[in-house]
Amino acid sequence: MSYSREDIVRIAKEENVRFIRLQFTDLLGTIKNVEIPVSQLEKALDNKMMFDGSSIEGYVRIEESDMYLYPDLDTWVIFPWVNQNKVARLICDIYMPDGTPFAGDPRGILKRALQEAEEMGYSALNVGPEPEFFLFQTDDKGNPTTDLNDQGGYFDLAPTDLGENCRRDIVLTLEEMGFEIEASHHEVAPGQHEIDFKYAKAIKAADQIQTFKLVVKTIARQHGLHATFMPKPLFGMNGSGMHCHQSLFKGKENAFYDANDKLGLSTVARQYMAGMLHHARGIAAITNPTVNSYKRLVPGYEAPVYVAWSASNRSPMIRIPASRGLSTRIEVRNPDPAANPYLALAVMLKAGLDGIKNKLSLPAPVDRNIYVMSEEERIEAGIPSLPINLQDALNEMLRDNVICDALGDHALSHFYELKEIEWDMYRTQVHQWERDQYLTNY
Repeated sequence: MSYSREDIVRIAKEENVRFIRLQFTDLLGTIKNVEIPVSQLEKALDNKMMFDGSSIEGYVRIEESDMYLYPDLDTWVIFPWVNQNKVARLICDIYMPDGTPFAGDPRGILKRALQEAEEMGYSALNVGPEPEFFLFQTDDKGNPTTDLNDQGGYFDLAPTDLGENCRRDIVLTLEEMGFEIEASHHEVAPGQHEIDFKYAKAIKAADQIQTFKLVVKTIARQHGLHATFMPKPLFGMNGSGMHCHQSLFKGKENAFYDANDKLGLSTVARQYMAGMLHHARGIAAITNPTVNSYKRLVPGYEAPVYVAWSASNRSPMIRIPASRGLSTRIEVRNPDPAANPYLALAVMLKAGLDGIKNKLSLPAPVDRNIYVMSEEERIEAGIPSLPINLQDALNEMLRDNVICDALGDHALSHFYELKEIEWDMYRTQVHQWERDQYLTNY
């Protein structure tokens, strides 16, 4: 829905809103906000609300800390779970004191990538995300445990799926906030869930992912549960992905569709996919940004380990869903829900656009189950693997000039520094597995 300044001031008064959260996202994808009383709403709408950027991961140094929040009026929503002292939300872009966009703002980075697409003649990147999550029980103090709340499986119902009521309340809350929910169901692993919402243009889709995470965690808490978007919380079970369905549009026409092609795919779609595959290893640090992400990307758990595409099976990184016409799209399966959605969509778009600009050739589809192929067969078929760990992914990112350019110098250097620290902390830790394996043997 589109709102004017006058609409927001009027609605806030009519609904007796008492507080407004000016929301933004740090470089690691964590939602941040500055909460103001409604008396400061008009100041916020004048883009005059300032905050300390040096306190935010990946932003600026202490000697250049003043930054401004520019609300996107179309993101106005009142949180339905707050009955007294109502709270509303506006998602903001980050600007410097001189009025220029902050180069390290993840939302701004996605806008820059979309500007390049527009300059190439594409009016929109439509994205349909599918973020999965787990529900765990909490202890008597409300802290999360690793005890599952059910032992359900794919598409199971209550009483096997004890998260059904929680999931239903999440859906109702999302609908009240303007989401168009297409389906919700139990996922493959016990305690794992998926709620699918309608595709949107890229900026709105990324905003919706962040809102979705906030709602899921909030409503789960009301049910005495802890929701996590950690990619692989449990060993021996499927991890959580965030498959991203994508299509480029020119006006009202889907640039990915060609009725005369055997698979209904245009040359643009094939070149876009070729770009995605060419840069797959370079984008992994962004689409799969944690140490834990690479515990999901292993064979045997339906995760896309291999850089390939197909219209007929789900083992490659990219799948072509059956719908055609305006619904023609590609499904990129390797991202996980720990990713910063603005950065993830930005690097995927830049990779695809690079394929179009350079007319990259798409390799042949892989229509057999890659998981059962031997290493020799994969090498012979020219099927590379995604990085095996975060350090490998970071190195690949630095070698990929297109992905480095998508992020820009500021975000690239800060993201790399933060993730190097994360990897080093993990690498130098002594884990329980090591004690179990070696403590009595050596």
